[in-house]
Amino acid sequence: MSTILDTAKRLRAELGADYHDLLIEAIYTDAAQIADSCVSHDTKKARLTFDKMLDRILTHPIGGFVAMGIMFFIVFWITIVGSNIPSQMLADFLLGAVYNTLHEFAAALSTPAWITGFFIDGVYLATAWVVSVMLPPMAIFFPLFTLLEDFGYLPRVAFNLDRLFAKAGAHGKQSLSMMMGFGCNAAGVVATRIIDSPRERLIAIITNNFSICNGRWPTLILIGTLFIGNTAPPALASLVAALSVVAVAVLGIVMSLIVSWGLSRTWLKGEASVFSLELPPYRPPQVMKTLYTSLIDRTLIVLSRAVVMAAPAGAVIWLTSNIIIGDTSIAGHMVNFLNPVGLLLGLNGVILVAYIVAIPANEIIIPTILMLTLTLGQNIAGAQSGVMLELGDAEVYTVLTQVGGWTLLTGVNLMLFSLLHNPCSTTILTIWNETKSLKWTAVATFLPLAMGIIVTFSVNLLVHIF
Repeated sequence: MSTILDTAKRLRAELGADYHDLLIEAIYTDAAQIADSCVSHDTKKARLTFDKMLDRILTHPIGGFVAMGIMFFIVFWITIVGSNIPSQMLADFLLGAVYNTLHEFAAALSTPAWITGFFIDGVYLATAWVVSVMLPPMAIFFPLFTLLEDFGYLPRVAFNLDRLFAKAGAHGKQSLSMMMGFGCNAAGVVATRIIDSPRERLIAIITNNFSICNGRWPTLILIGTLFIGNTAPPALASLVAALSVVAVAVLGIVMSLIVSWGLSRTWLKGEASVFSLELPPYRPPQVMKTLYTSLIDRTLIVLSRAVVMAAPAGAVIWLTSNIIIGDTSIAGHMVNFLNPVGLLLGLNGVILVAYIVAIPANEIIIPTILMLTLTLGQNIAGAQSGVMLELGDAEVYTVLTQVGGWTLLTGVNLMLFSLLHNPCSTTILTIWNETKSLKWTAVATFLPLAMGIIVTFSVNLLVHIF
């Protein structure tokens, strides 16, 4: 330090006011000499450890995204394929054995038909349907997601996506809550607690609905298979159907970034906060802790909220289908009223009514559509009013195309609307619990719905113009 001061005094005496550049140069020279005298340089090449080798792949500017895509494709594939058998077993038990037993018990007690219909065909059937559809995927997805979290991979995902979210005015940790939203949007909203900035947390909450939850996967997979896959040769049908579903999921990520960018420059102005991320070492997951965290803290809590919401939905579906005003049910009047709007969106009134009455649970969208299509049209499958039913893929395609008048455009727009519409009531309730704000709960509810209306209307208009 004395050397620097002596140099400064000498330069000032010799050069007067023009000594600044030479002083800076002298400081850097002295700093280099000090560093050379204090720091030893090891010429040996650093040993490539397992952690470093993985980080070279998982945090690479290009390879990191490829690895991330492969990793989450595997997780989603295991979730979708692995849940098929347990979902079917649970459905056979709850929608078959238990459902029939309840009807037999009600008949033995000579229970009035309207009570049996309301409580068994309405409340119980909707609740059982939600449990059979939601429980197996969540019981698979959440443990897998928690394993990646415990292993130390999710911070690498946040590291890779940080630049994209920062450019959108959001926080890098939003990528983690977004990934959690692919299992359940309500869980994704809760996961935004890891974001410290209130502004950026609000952005993450509002945009989490663009992650496709497990309640919407069955609809997308079915419609993608029946309408998109059927446009390709038989040998490529499955691949094309799968790609169509992946394309919708990717579109959801793009929409999340676009909306985050728009919010950060309008209602929620501000620059992205500094994201200081320390990449933890890789560590073997603790299996028992993982199972407890994923099954108790996530799966059962989210499922319990969904069940609470599904029971009233079943009651509403049964009542609207069985209360007759004039010569048509309430559901029939709603379909007739909304059909012009539905046709403008490339959909129809049945689809819109199904999305309204099934706000508590997206899992019952397709069964409700099938029931309304058959009971309000040509009932070729013996459907009962207010009683949701399950059909094979071939029967579903026949009902939707021959009775419902669906086209390829209807299928495409339904997939888009399934991505871009209001959150389910469980997620809405969770948003309210996390924000305690009616304003932001309303924004998170109606913003994606408005986008869904605009996008489907635009697609329908372009198809008819060209």
